[in-house]
Amino acid sequence: MKKYMVILPLSAVSIFVSIPQGADAQIVVSQVLSETVGRVIRAIDLEVQRLQNQTIWLQNAQKALENQLSKLKLTEISDWSQKQQDLYKGYYDELWQVKSVITYYERIKNMTEKQANLVSQYNHAWALLKSDKHFSAEELKYMGSVYSGILQESVKNLDEILVVINSFKTQMSDAKRLELVDKAADRIDTNCSDLKQFNSQNQVLSIQRAKDENEVLSLKKYYGID
Repeated sequence: MKKYMVILPLSAVSIFVSIPQGADAQIVVSQVLSETVGRVIRAIDLEVQRLQNQTIWLQNAQKALENQLSKLKLTEISDWSQKQQDLYKGYYDELWQVKSVITYYERIKNMTEKQANLVSQYNHAWALLKSDKHFSAEELKYMGSVYSGILQESVKNLDEILVVINSFKTQMSDAKRLELVDKAADRIDTNCSDLKQFNSQNQVLSIQRAKDENEVLSLKKYYGID
């Protein structure tokens, strides 16, 4: 029985996945990624909902203080207590921070959805390639290793996303957080591009090995190529 290990900071534990003899390791990795990415997306949705509720509360609190201030006479404004001024500033600062976090979460969710789409595209392409009689067992083994490499990189990308999510619980500057987000986004885009290019190369190779025009048309339909 083989073992594949994926380390996910989200749970702070190592997840060991048993792979039966003869099974495709990258398929198991894709399943782990799909499940984890799904959990991350759901967690982000819940957190954004909580932050949006917090935003509404802060906006209402600000409005109440503004209304209170507007009712004061000009001669009384200067006497507005320092406590109220500090409270207003506190609401404003917290509101700015919450909106900033929501913006980060929305971008992180977009990145995570790209990863989910990458895994979906891999599953679709690999299922078609394995059933294509134009490839030898050795060629499929090579393809599997390439796909495995791309998925391994996707695991690293997910790790980076989780680091950013956990950064909201620690002291990290916006500049550093933005740097992590940009780095992860670039890696995800690269992985998606690599996967798309590799899928296309394999499909073209299969079509080039077709014996006649009818087989070419059948293969194009098989792979969904216009």
